[in-house]
Amino acid sequence: MENSDQINRIATALEAIAGALSSIAGTDHPPLALEDGVNAYLWDGEAEALLAVRKVNRVPLELLEGVAHLRDILLANTMAFARGLGANNALLWGARGMGKSSMVKAVHGHIDALGDPDIGRLVLIEIAREDIASLPALLRFVTARPERFIIYCDDLSFDRDETSYKALKSVLDGGLEGRPANTVFYATSNRRHLMPRDMIDNERATAINPGEAVEEKVSLSDRFGLWLGFHACDQDTYLAMVRNYVAHYGIDISETALRAKAIEWAATRGSRSGRVAIQFVRHLAGELGKSIA
Repeated sequence: MENSDQINRIATALEAIAGALSSIAGTDHPPLALEDGVNAYLWDGEAEALLAVRKVNRVPLELLEGVAHLRDILLANTMAFARGLGANNALLWGARGMGKSSMVKAVHGHIDALGDPDIGRLVLIEIAREDIASLPALLRFVTARPERFIIYCDDLSFDRDETSYKALKSVLDGGLEGRPANTVFYATSNRRHLMPRDMIDNERATAINPGEAVEEKVSLSDRFGLWLGFHACDQDTYLAMVRNYVAHYGIDISETALRAKAIEWAATRGSRSGRVAIQFVRHLAGELGKSIA
């Protein structure tokens, strides 16, 4: 009896030690899973877990004024992917506040709401730039799933001495495993080549072989088959954005007053963009005592 108790105590102690070692090694993560009816998630790279997003912060696709041609290109690419056809990874780059991240979320929401019988479950997973190194772990999970996945990284860029871009480069194209057929990678960035221009120029100026010094990092952007450039808008486009939001939210104001207020708002911000337009409309709604989502 005493020997049996001793064996049980030893077994319990060994289980506790194994659990502690597993926790330290990072292998005690719960299995990844998707929730029924939830098609948007945040990827926690440290915990290697998917966090469900039940209400996505996005605007209707038709509200993306001034970038209709870019919207149509991304929508067509995503529709092809959702139907199991050929599609490219996409890099949305350019001016701040012009709707790059809004477009990715709006396109996903638009397709998700279609209820098209030819389209299976389309899941959007956002991964932070800081978690790019854990991307292979995420892909090993999704590759065995029947759903199709848009892996999305907002504000993607890399600074000097960063090496996490190598994990992304291998996944996008050229690695042994490569990108799973049921995934596509969308990224937004203010930088066309995902690294600062002065960094590119400096490496070219100081390297023994200037071309090779920059090629490895610059070639990352080449892994995106679809490049969509967002440029700062002029006043007419900015005002069209404002009118679009005002009409959508049913704000009652004269054209003359709206134009004057919108131009003044942009002048105080020192820029014109879709972000400035929606910020103005929220301010205007508050002034007029109207609630908007």
